[in-house]
Amino acid sequence: MTQSPPPIAVALHGIAKSFGGERVLSGLSLEVPRGEFLAIVGPSGSGKTTAMRIIGGFEAPDEGSVWISGENVTAVPAERRDVNTVFQSYALFPHMTVIENVAYGPRMRGVGRAARRKKAGELLELVRLSDVGNRKPNQLSGGMQQRVALARALANEPAVLLLDEPLGALDRKLREEMQRELRRIQTELGATFIYITHDQEEAFGMADRLAVMRHGGFEQIGDPATIYDRPVNAWTALFVGSANQIRATLGENGALVSDLGPLAASHVDPMLKSGDPALVIVRPEETRFLPASADAASGPNRFAARLVDAVALGPSLRLRAVTAGGIAFESIERRASSDGIERLPGDAVLVSFAAAAARAYRDEPVANPLRPSS
Repeated sequence: MTQSPPPIAVALHGIAKSFGGERVLSGLSLEVPRGEFLAIVGPSGSGKTTAMRIIGGFEAPDEGSVWISGENVTAVPAERRDVNTVFQSYALFPHMTVIENVAYGPRMRGVGRAARRKKAGELLELVRLSDVGNRKPNQLSGGMQQRVALARALANEPAVLLLDEPLGALDRKLREEMQRELRRIQTELGATFIYITHDQEEAFGMADRLAVMRHGGFEQIGDPATIYDRPVNAWTALFVGSANQIRATLGENGALVSDLGPLAASHVDPMLKSGDPALVIVRPEETRFLPASADAASGPNRFAARLVDAVALGPSLRLRAVTAGGIAFESIERRASSDGIERLPGDAVLVSFAAAAARAYRDEPVANPLRPSS
C-alpha cells in the first residue's frame, strides 16, 4: 500500500519583500513537509534571514502568502504563530534557572507548574542536560546554553522550529558536536526544522533537503546529493563545494573544445548553442593526477601540469597542480595513493577525470553582489 505524503508544515507562495526600494525577495515559493529538516543556504545578502523572519512573523511580505499547517498566517503576528525561533545569541533569562528557562513558554500559556516542570524535565533529558536544571545560564558552557535555548524553543511543541545560524558562535569541535545533537533531536521528535546557514558543510551534514538562495530567490531545492552531484548551473556548483573549472567552447558537432584540448562531459547545459562559451566543472575528489609517463593522447580530459602543492588533511591529501597556461587544478585523494607513487611539488603530472564526473554549463558571471539586508 502506497503511503500518503506527509502534510505540509510550511508553505510560501510568491513572497516578495523590499527594503528602501531594494528588492530582497522576489517570487519566493517553497513547501516544507512535516518532519523535514530543511536547510536554507546562500551567501550574505541572498535573503535567507528575511525569508526566515517572514515565516516567523517578524516581517510582513509585500506580496504573497505564508501558510503554517494549512492555515494562512500572512497577517497573523509572530506571537500567535505556531512557530518558535532559535537564534545565534542564546537569549536565556540570566536570573532564571535552566529548568525555569525551559518552562517559560508553557508558563506564559497558562500551563500548571507541575505539568510545565515535567515537560521541561523531559526536554532537558532530550538535550542531555537533565543534571543542570538548577544552574543559572552563566554557569554553563556555550554549547550547553545553546542546548537549553533549543529545549526552551521546543517546550511549546511548535509546528515549525526556525534556527538562524544557531551554531555560529561555537568553536569548530563543539559546533560539529552540536550538529549531531540537533539532527538526533529533530529525528527523535519528528519535528520540522528550518535551518538558516551560510555554512554549506554544516547544511550538507544535517539536512534532508537544501534550498540554495541567490538574489532573493531559490536557485535549486533538493536533497544534498542531488545538489552536490547535479547542480542546475555553474553558480550553484561553485557555491556548494569546491570545483575545478575549465573554460571551453561548444563546437558545431556538440564537442567541447578548450585551450587544454578536447573535453567530454556527462552533462551539457541544454541552453548552450554552438559557439557559446561554456564552463566545465569537476569536483576535486573526481580529479586525478597521474604520473607524467601515462599516455597523454589516449582521450579527452587529460592534460599536462606540474604539481605545486601537497597538503595533508587528516586521512586525505589535497594536491594542487598548474598547467603551463596557468590553470590550477585540485585533487583530493587518500594519503596512501592508489597507484603507490608518491607525488612531490615540482613533479610533472597528467590531470585526468572521467566524463561522468564533468558537467558543462553556460559560462556566465557567478559573483553574487552583497545586499544591505539578508
